[in-house]
Amino acid sequence: MAEALEASRAARRTSAPNPWVGCVIVAPDGAVVGRGATEPPGGRHAEAVALAEAGERARGATAYVTLEPCSHEGRTPPCAEALRAAGVERVVAALLDPDPLVAGAGLAGLGRAGVETSLGVGREPAEALLEPYLVHRRSGRPYVVLKLAATLDGRIAAPDGSSRWVTGEEARRDVHELRADSDAVLVGAGTVLADDPELTVRLPTAAGRQPLRVVLGRAGPQARVQPALELSGDLRGVLDLLGRRGVLQLLVEGGSKVAADFHRLGLVDRYVVYLAPALLGGDDGVPLFAGPGAPTMEAAFRGRLLGVRRLGDDLRIDLVPRDATTPAGPPGSALGVRPGGPQ
Repeated sequence: MAEALEASRAARRTSAPNPWVGCVIVAPDGAVVGRGATEPPGGRHAEAVALAEAGERARGATAYVTLEPCSHEGRTPPCAEALRAAGVERVVAALLDPDPLVAGAGLAGLGRAGVETSLGVGREPAEALLEPYLVHRRSGRPYVVLKLAATLDGRIAAPDGSSRWVTGEEARRDVHELRADSDAVLVGAGTVLADDPELTVRLPTAAGRQPLRVVLGRAGPQARVQPALELSGDLRGVLDLLGRRGVLQLLVEGGSKVAADFHRLGLVDRYVVYLAPALLGGDDGVPLFAGPGAPTMEAAFRGRLLGVRRLGDDLRIDLVPRDATTPAGPPGSALGVRPGGPQ
């Protein structure tokens, strides 16, 4: 299962809106005879890739998959039937697929066909790795990552509005890794006006894939963020719309007002905060969140800390809401964050 999880991780940036699944087929003598990961949309699922490599050696084998094999006909044939037809005698799955078209039907069908099934091996790392997909299928909305970069005294910009650069090069490179793992990046029109960002991924590992760029409000025809999807209205409605468009993970990079709106509505699944060893001093810089804060310490937001990592002179802090139900992995595991690549 560890090998299947590694194969799944390798497909993280190419498979959406399909889940990034890994599959390893082990012959009765213990030899690994097939490995596979989900191909880009329209391509083969992980099980089909592994079965093609295994060939006749799949007969009598055990298949380890990070997510329950699908049982319905989509752009590709059902994987559960492919495993049965290949003579696989046992299927070990880390997770049930919450997609209503599957939801246990894949393993149940294999069991009725006489294939031994097992569920839950590698469950926690699989949940951490597939968290954006799981949230999307369970709620219909994207998994929301809120990225914040601030000085030690909690300012994202100086009083004159300047914010380049709060953090150093390694932290900024890490943000490109976050973008590469996301299906869409969102900012407010105020950020477009003030900073004129491109919101693109500039990494050699991006493989040409760029996230959908979303602006709350009007970007303007001369903005570098073009082409962008311009949206307005209730943020829950915005998330519903993006979910219907197949956005599994949304990276929110907007300014203090957009950050405050997502935070106060409880729409953030994961906070990624970059802290620079800098102090602006005073109370006139731009804060992390616009508007009034919690009136008492008892009312303050308390998150669950996942980890702290040093990036050059800066710190990256990952946390989730305390009531998060899906286990989140350590920094970088669920989001696929890796070092390397130019700014």
